[in-house]
Amino acid sequence: MANELQVAFKEIAEMRALPREVVLEALQSALVSAYRRDSGASSAQAVEARIDPATGQASIYVEKEVTDDVISPTTEVVLDHAREFNPQAEIGDMVMVQVDHTTKQFGRIAAQTAKQVILQKIREAERKSLYDEYITRQGDLITGTVQSMNSSMVTLSLGRAEAILPRAQQIPGERYRPHDKVRVYLLEVKPSTRGPQIIVSRSHRNMLRRLLEYEVPEIYNGQVEIKSIAREAGYRSKVAVAALQEGIDPVGACVGMRGIRIQNIVKELNDEKIDVIEWNPSPEAFISKALSPARVTGVYLEDDIHQGRTAVVLVPEDQLSLAIGREGQNARLAAKLTGWRIDIKSVTETVEGALENLDLPPLDSLAIRHAKLIEEVRAIMAKKSQNLTVMQEEYNRLSEFANVVERRLLQEREEARQEELEQIAAVRSTLPQELFSLPLSALELGEALTEALEPLENVGMVMLTMLIDEERLQALVGDIDGDALGAVQDSLDYIMEADLGALEEEFTVEEEVEEPQPEDVVETLEVADVEEVEEEPVAEVVEPSPAAELDEAVAEEEEDEDVLVAAFGGIPINEPEPEVVPEPELEPEMSEPKADAPASEAEFEQMLADFDYEDGDELYESGEARARKKGKNKRRQLIYDEESGEVVSKRRRKSSRKRNEWDDFGS
Repeated sequence: MANELQVAFKEIAEMRALPREVVLEALQSALVSAYRRDSGASSAQAVEARIDPATGQASIYVEKEVTDDVISPTTEVVLDHAREFNPQAEIGDMVMVQVDHTTKQFGRIAAQTAKQVILQKIREAERKSLYDEYITRQGDLITGTVQSMNSSMVTLSLGRAEAILPRAQQIPGERYRPHDKVRVYLLEVKPSTRGPQIIVSRSHRNMLRRLLEYEVPEIYNGQVEIKSIAREAGYRSKVAVAALQEGIDPVGACVGMRGIRIQNIVKELNDEKIDVIEWNPSPEAFISKALSPARVTGVYLEDDIHQGRTAVVLVPEDQLSLAIGREGQNARLAAKLTGWRIDIKSVTETVEGALENLDLPPLDSLAIRHAKLIEEVRAIMAKKSQNLTVMQEEYNRLSEFANVVERRLLQEREEARQEELEQIAAVRSTLPQELFSLPLSALELGEALTEALEPLENVGMVMLTMLIDEERLQALVGDIDGDALGAVQDSLDYIMEADLGALEEEFTVEEEVEEPQPEDVVETLEVADVEEVEEEPVAEVVEPSPAAELDEAVAEEEEDEDVLVAAFGGIPINEPEPEVVPEPELEPEMSEPKADAPASEAEFEQMLADFDYEDGDELYESGEARARKKGKNKRRQLIYDEESGEVVSKRRRKSSRKRNEWDDFGS
């Protein structure tokens, strides 16, 4: 019959769904902690616990020193007994020796310690196991049960774990009820102290991608590829698909027979409308299909250096609202799907504007080349203004003229753009090429201005934009307080006067230097602090004179500062550490060195009369007079120096609060 430890081992492994090795390691750690608590073993003494998986028998091994005479049985062992576990053991060696200690001998406190260790280790292993399980499923679909709801999120039960469905990731208008089964997209898995934090979504566009992979075998097998997805969750989505194998209709494969495949996805997404579009390598054809169900008359592409890629789309007048969609939704999704900025215009609007500007360039050239077409268009527009019926052939003629007008306008814009590019190239050739390798940080404009100039990428582009298109530069920095444009101009002037080669080398080196990790910074600071403390000279403490008159308020303030400094490990809090100034040697400055002392008192009095007094000097007085004035805080005092034979002045150091001594001398 299996022992109790083996039964508990199997029960924990099955209940927690953990590997046997993890549970075994937790039990061994618990036995070590219990033995240390029961026997009082030091943390410096190595203790190991070994469990036989087959029998469940536990053994405890303790590190002991091999000696001839055992004084402390818990840390020492005789040579004969040590060689039973290590035949090569010698006197003085450290040997792991099995102790006669079983789990039944543990006291109540030791058993409680073992229980806590086991629970802690198992919880940690369970959290790690859950994290490893769901991190591999990130980006996949999972099914959860609604557990609770509030205004900010929905909590889903995934079995052993819980997931969070934030409000921003929910489908608008969708309602959730407790115990409902919900299919969600696993968006992110974050480790935390309470287990993995699992964030799921139902509004992410990749959820539609995964649903298509599950419902359409051709996509899962790689015969049909999803090129791009544009989605507004709960309302409408557009999917562009392309066939990778000949003979396969990508749109038909996604829709399915009688629309059964796409209808399953629509039901899953709360009746969200899904448009499946065949991808086309031609941007014109792709944009035309992306605006379906609207019919498109013409598409004109323009890659502007300022506004980016723009597509002008002409549609019939009755298709304008359909192409734009409710609140611009159709046009917005088409722009996301294709990656082009789409400008939708009706044919009638284009024709009316062209007829009004036929006398102005660039449309004036059309009056001669397309005179007959223009006459027909004028007649059709007059007929339309009278609310008469316009035939389809006449609408086709209007579309033809609108296409001619848009092509001419596009040609004019292309010519203007080519001239601008030539101008930019000419101006750029006059600038030093080193400017285009300097980062924006070289301008030293501050964080806000540098962030605003990020679209220009480098100093050279900032200089080029300043010279060619100052309005664009003003638009970039317009939200910055103050004269931002003037600051940019000043920085550019400074850069032009500086050594560009040195600047390029300096900022290139700064970018290549790898910033230290936070742990490295902390470690470096700790080492620096230790070295600074070790090298700091110890100042000699001087006892204050009893005659010194100290301000009590200042003394109390200094005591509070000393307490705070001591609490922070001797590091000053608000002011730098004062330098320790060594005591100056008492070497009087002599006006004229004299070899001998004055011979008589008359000569000494004459010396006092000839001395150059200053405000605050004290005349030489007798011993009684000096005793009466002892302790007064005079600024200077005149005394006779016997060694030099001079009358010297002793000056009190004002900055010292700890001593009341005369330390500076002057004659």
